[in-house]
Amino acid sequence: MLDNSLQKHGISIGRDMLFDLLREYGLLVRRRKKRKCITTDSDHPFKKYPNLIKDLIADRPCLLWVSDITYIALGNSYCYLSLITDAYSRKIAGYCLHTTLEKEGPLSALKMALATGQREKGNLLIHHSDRGLQYCCKDYIDLLAQNKISISMTVKGDPYENALAERVNGILKTEFLLGKTFKNYEEASKAVNSSIRTYNDQRPHGSCDYLTPEQAQQKQGTLPKRWKPSK
Repeated sequence: MLDNSLQKHGISIGRDMLFDLLREYGLLVRRRKKRKCITTDSDHPFKKYPNLIKDLIADRPCLLWVSDITYIALGNSYCYLSLITDAYSRKIAGYCLHTTLEKEGPLSALKMALATGQREKGNLLIHHSDRGLQYCCKDYIDLLAQNKISISMTVKGDPYENALAERVNGILKTEFLLGKTFKNYEEASKAVNSSIRTYNDQRPHGSCDYLTPEQAQQKQGTLPKRWKPSK
């Protein structure tokens, strides 16, 4: 995004040097200390499903949706943001900020994702989540079944089994400042709506050939990764 502006001023600088420069002048977003807020309750009688995505490589949109719930701080209380992200494009296809951890939040996020209408009829779609009560309850499972969506879940509760969803949570909280404490639900809701619009429409991803999620959602085939894995 900065290439044209840098070239116009005759500046040649790599990503690491740019971040060093930003850090020197205090221009990086500061990471906030994490609060402890449990959003997953897997101690319930509902059926738990196996992990179907261990070796899956998403090569098109609407092949794999990953879901998660994260908390948003409101003074001395919390509200809860349910997200459904397309693993191919990194687009947040559905979301809901709810005042409780009850099933209504995830259900609303799922209904929003289904309403986008971008899934081609008959194509395989997998929904992956943790084994939390909200994702295993009858209403949620029934809605997935009605739409012929395959169900996949983490096995051991390891966050790496749902790493993409965790990554999106981190981006929203760190880069888009949803990790701060809001005065009330209304303020938090306004920030969530604005952040997700900007995330989908303007933030390029190194994992998606530096495309924004909205641009990547229109593609097919494996997208080049523009970052180097750590050694």
